[in-house]
Amino acid sequence: MVTIVQMILSDSYKIRDIDRSETIELTYKLKKGVLEEIKSPHECSRWKEDIYIEIISRYEYELSNGGTAFGAFDGDKLVGFGVLAHKFRGYDNDRLQIDLMYVTREYRRRGIGSLIMESLSTVAIEKEAKYLYISSTETESAVKFYTSHGSAITSEIDSELFEKEPNDIHMLKKL
Repeated sequence: MVTIVQMILSDSYKIRDIDRSETIELTYKLKKGVLEEIKSPHECSRWKEDIYIEIISRYEYELSNGGTAFGAFDGDKLVGFGVLAHKFRGYDNDRLQIDLMYVTREYRRRGIGSLIMESLSTVAIEKEAKYLYISSTETESAVKFYTSHGSAITSEIDSELFEKEPNDIHMLKKL
């Protein structure tokens, strides 16, 4: 049975349990506010060590600065997690970013991502955010996940996040 729990800073090493690999058939590119489908069948492999280090570092940075993380655990094994960043964004400083969100390959399509998203949304509301800001990978699975949870393309793109991930699809979810 999978349980959702709030994670702490010292849980960062558990991120190595995540298998982010995926078969990708379709990606998106945003052109003039419209999503353009690009057929691009390929296999996205597990993270390499440098990416694990980067993800763990982002996790630790956010939690050290007031961010929040929730993990999905099957026993002691981390099978999914999401991080709500600490920094408010947007013209009105009313948005908190979903910084990281992953469910390990063999546990996808079981509602785990939805439970993590719900937990992060609850904390964002408690912190008085009006929106979640999502800089989603351009894969069909990620974009469809976020849109199925009420997110929509935003015209107010965060320049800092765009600079880091220019191919991402930037969305807002009203809380």
